[in-house]
Amino acid sequence: MSMNREYHHWQSVALDRKMELLVFGHAGAKVLIFPTRDGRFYEYENMGVVESLRSKIEAGYLQLFCVDSVDHESLYCFWREPHERIRHHIRFEEYILHEVLPFMQRLNPHPCLIAHGCSLGAFHATNIALRHPEQFQKLVAFSGRFDLSLQVESFRNLFDGYYDETIYFHTPSHFLPNLPSGLHLEALRKMDITLVIGNQDPFLENNREFSRLLHAKEVAHQYVEWEGRAHHKSAWRRMAPIYL
Repeated sequence: MSMNREYHHWQSVALDRKMELLVFGHAGAKVLIFPTRDGRFYEYENMGVVESLRSKIEAGYLQLFCVDSVDHESLYCFWREPHERIRHHIRFEEYILHEVLPFMQRLNPHPCLIAHGCSLGAFHATNIALRHPEQFQKLVAFSGRFDLSLQVESFRNLFDGYYDETIYFHTPSHFLPNLPSGLHLEALRKMDITLVIGNQDPFLENNREFSRLLHAKEVAHQYVEWEGRAHHKSAWRRMAPIYL
């Protein structure tokens, strides 16, 4: 069977704008894929990552749902005040939770939902999976950044020093240490989590710290360091068939 490819769009209620996405495959575990900072819903296809997963997609093991980004209207919209950036990001999360996930479920009732992304896409995947662990069975984050208030190399503090409760609850490495015992943490402990980072990547220390935080909360996970700098599409193409 050749690989199914579908284009979908609708006027988002949460964002009050047209949102687009691509679907690859016909069955299997559902993979919610967030693009990188400058990426669009077709980025994974353009980078060749979809092609690297072709055998799994055609065999019905995976179905990819590649959503669009509003990062340049939210987290990277520097003409907005920082508190407005995070609030627009919240509207994006509402779009994913209340529009995209139900759409995915209607198209494919498979019980496994995977959150995935690279770079800033890995932040989105990790943030939503940790905030809503009852929705996701697996998280796969490549070259992730788990604290947007950090300044590393050319990656700036996306809130320009501003900090509030909303940013705290959307910063995985901040809210994770304070998660109390209960249903939320128990759901997180059931999740299959994989973090992959190059040992010369800009967010290496952030990944090491995040792995330590997961261990401290007794959240089992796979943490992998690749040789060299892996913050680029050729590395992600090689990672995807291994970890997804």
